[in-house]
Amino acid sequence: MSAIKEKQESLLEDLKIFQDWTERYEYVIGLGKRLDPLPEHARNGEHLIKGCQSQVWLDAEEKDGLVHFRADSDSLITKGMIALFINVLNGETPDAILTADMSFVEKTGLKEHLAPTRANALNLMATQMKQRALAFAK
Repeated sequence: MSAIKEKQESLLEDLKIFQDWTERYEYVIGLGKRLDPLPEHARNGEHLIKGCQSQVWLDAEEKDGLVHFRADSDSLITKGMIALFINVLNGETPDAILTADMSFVEKTGLKEHLAPTRANALNLMATQMKQRALAFAK
């Protein structure tokens, strides 16, 4: 099993603890609060994920062949949602990120309780993270 798949399975196991969807969202918001801070200079149009209802900024850098992400949002739930992806993809190779199956989000049960625009934001976030990884692929 790939490292990304293992992280996805671990995240899904963590979410299974919570029976109520509001508890799951509280957990996700907590993930967002634990993200490394995004430098102020990265809060610009170049790092903004377009199409999201809330403002979401995503930065990526490559170190020693691994991609490291940082993100922030003006919405706690949106910041938590991008944290889901960062927890799964951070510190992985560009190729591993590009080939990762991101459908694990469907298994979280979170999308069912989101407005359609917020649910669409999950797809946009995953796509943007793969595009950032593509820039580092060799």
